[in-house]
Amino acid sequence: MKRILLLGGTGDALRIARHLGAGHVYSLAGLGKVPDDLACAVRVGGFGGSEGLERYIEDEAITLVIDATHPYAAQISANAARASRAAHVPYWALRRPGWQPKAGDDWRMVADWDELTEALAPFRKPLFTLGREPLAHLDEIPPHQFWMVRCLDPYPDTARARILAARGPFALEGERALFALQAFDVVVSKNSGGSATEAKLDVARERGLPVVMLRRPELPAADREFEQSADLLDALQAAE
Repeated sequence: MKRILLLGGTGDALRIARHLGAGHVYSLAGLGKVPDDLACAVRVGGFGGSEGLERYIEDEAITLVIDATHPYAAQISANAARASRAAHVPYWALRRPGWQPKAGDDWRMVADWDELTEALAPFRKPLFTLGREPLAHLDEIPPHQFWMVRCLDPYPDTARARILAARGPFALEGERALFALQAFDVVVSKNSGGSATEAKLDVARERGLPVVMLRRPELPAADREFEQSADLLDALQAAE
């Protein structure tokens, strides 16, 4: 019998977890809400790098690792690939396709925080949708800017930033209302892909706003890669 270790944290991962029975393990880093209605076991917390993950795989007799982490969780994916190879178990990965620019889009691609802040220099009111990372830079906000940072965790506002704790999916009409109320002049985003947070890009296009887009990191090759959770579930069923 296969014993699956599912590395997750995304909505796609939770959809997969809901199809796993007792004996399998759904692992979360610990941010956000921890589901309590699953048949499989739920593990919260890190493993201690690739070596710790390798030990866990061996100690728990895991026979398949599924990486359904966020497309920007490059370190976790690298650890999972390395640990799976060392433990001689298959490594499958859900690789959600990124968004593609459409007619009317003005995307400014950046590789890191330094390039991002340089690209933002001409703007006054950016909406950050990068998660927690901007919270570490609130003391670097230029005098002419006021930031809105949307992330999962509540955090105190500052004189130059408002922190909006919110969890997707975000509907188009809700995004339209937020943009109209706040009058953003630029959107800052990861190229996460999927439909849950895509509406902000639709509204940016409607309003003629540029998007500063953080490029995706390089991810390790997997033994099998899937673009949709449904395809991965079909493969699991076929392998039983």
